[in-house]
Amino acid sequence: MNDGCGSGHACGCAGGTVAAEAPVARVNGVALHAPDERLDGATLRQRACTELLRQAAQLAGLLPESDAPGERGAISAEASAAIEALLERELVLPEPDEAAARRHYAAHQARYANGERVLARHILFAVTDGTDVVALRKHAEGVLLEVRSRAANEAGTFAQAAKRWSNCPSGEAGGDLGWLEAADCAPEFARELFGRAEVGVLPRLVHSRFGLHVVEVLGREPGTVQPFEAVKGAVELSLRQQAFVTALRQYLAVLGGRAALHGVRLDAADSPLVQ
Repeated sequence: MNDGCGSGHACGCAGGTVAAEAPVARVNGVALHAPDERLDGATLRQRACTELLRQAAQLAGLLPESDAPGERGAISAEASAAIEALLERELVLPEPDEAAARRHYAAHQARYANGERVLARHILFAVTDGTDVVALRKHAEGVLLEVRSRAANEAGTFAQAAKRWSNCPSGEAGGDLGWLEAADCAPEFARELFGRAEVGVLPRLVHSRFGLHVVEVLGREPGTVQPFEAVKGAVELSLRQQAFVTALRQYLAVLGGRAALHGVRLDAADSPLVQ
């Protein structure tokens, strides 16, 4: 958006022009957000995926036409059940064979270690009702950049930032979370911390159900690697989940190709799926 004067400018001027609202993204004419609601790209794509599936469930006769589109990303319980039934019918998921399971295990043994612990601290930027997610993400990214650029040279940088910005009570202790095991964390948070070798401030924001996190790993204890036979069930479950995600992305791509999409693209590398 242009900050100077002219058509569609944001500043307002003597002529009395007001800032134009951002266009509303739509799927087959259904709005994905309110005119005054600002979403980041990931959240917008997630809502688009959900709406594509809700409409597909209606076309398949699994959901009444009277079912209303979701509000702020929340769909009806009936729509959720219909989408689940639709995916069970439409997605073909191959069962992992033992050779594939062993290859996956060999490449990701750290994921299946018993007793792995991570010493970490974080800065939480909480997402609550009414949060401007775009502005929050920009702010969080700015803090991440600042912490990463200064942490190597200035002691206390992370703790100071946590005390200033974190929405977690741990902020008063500099963001300290202590030693964590995977079971101590939300699954989406644990996936970013465990089974990896990274130490230091992570170069990316970590997303969780609570918001956006700047995370620093201070230490790791790798735990004991379990033999394949002991974790075979977990390995196969992981492969099934990967197959589900792949099949769902392919199905959404087909639905998106048939739909009239306005103001949203589904082909981003990090395009999320439905919640």
